[in-house]
Amino acid sequence: MAMASMAFCVNTVTFPNRGRFKSGMTFASLGNKETTSLGVRITEGEGNLPKLVLTSPAGSEAEIYLFGGCITSWKVPNGNDLLFVRPDAVFNKKKPISGGIPHCFPQFGPGSIQQHGFARNVDWTVGDSENVEGNPVVTLELKDDPYSRAMWDFGFHALYKITLNAKSLSTELKVKNTDNKTFSFNTALHTYFRASVSGASVKGLKGCKTLNKDPDPKNPVEGSEERDVVTFPGFVDCVYLDASNELQLDNGLGDLISIKNTNWSDAVLWNPHLQMEACYKDFVCVENAKIGSVQLEPEQTWTAVQHLSIA
Repeated sequence: MAMASMAFCVNTVTFPNRGRFKSGMTFASLGNKETTSLGVRITEGEGNLPKLVLTSPAGSEAEIYLFGGCITSWKVPNGNDLLFVRPDAVFNKKKPISGGIPHCFPQFGPGSIQQHGFARNVDWTVGDSENVEGNPVVTLELKDDPYSRAMWDFGFHALYKITLNAKSLSTELKVKNTDNKTFSFNTALHTYFRASVSGASVKGLKGCKTLNKDPDPKNPVEGSEERDVVTFPGFVDCVYLDASNELQLDNGLGDLISIKNTNWSDAVLWNPHLQMEACYKDFVCVENAKIGSVQLEPEQTWTAVQHLSIA
């Protein structure tokens, strides 16, 4: 296996304070030589936010905003972007980026802290970048700070490793307890896939216990999935417990996407239907999740892998 590490210099860029979100950030600036050989470059994205662009030799491409550690684009060699960013998404740090693959950590959904936690609305940093057999790999980092501790008073260190290959996009999330006391969390990758909602379907969920949030998200109804193929005929917001480690999404646009995982024990399907009339027809969310609490003792680490691929 050929592997070349990237040397990068770290610069600090400070943004104006934007509402309730963290304003300072550090990111890596990549030299032209390394950019060419590694297929990794950093540039200004929407709203002048720093964005990493990964390119594989086969022509696939991924875009990652350091704000939220959010992957906003995954283009395969034929040019199709398999992820979706909503038209109402804003890139001003006043709210999380709506689309792509946002993080939900250390809380999924509503709870004792802000909706879906804080990891999607703070700045991640570039911890490492390398090249594995010609394909770009970057690792983002997130640590506790006064902002996170004000709502969730624990020391942690999260690493998010992203690998782009010709026809796949893989992520590995590691969460380490760096505190001297035990903590618990739940988490998810809130993945938005570009789709034709009327033609989209998911296989691999039959037999799962379900928590259906339609019609009342606050009082989910327990049940069991009896369908071989799950579709999106209207509003869909359903948790699938102990889901298979491989689902298959037909996005209704001609793409079959394999969604494999390790240690993401649950899955969530979501489409807002008429609650988001401007764009609901153009995406579906198929999310790998850990709905039950993960409990970590000091120095323990929890790891989960997501592997998206096309044939």
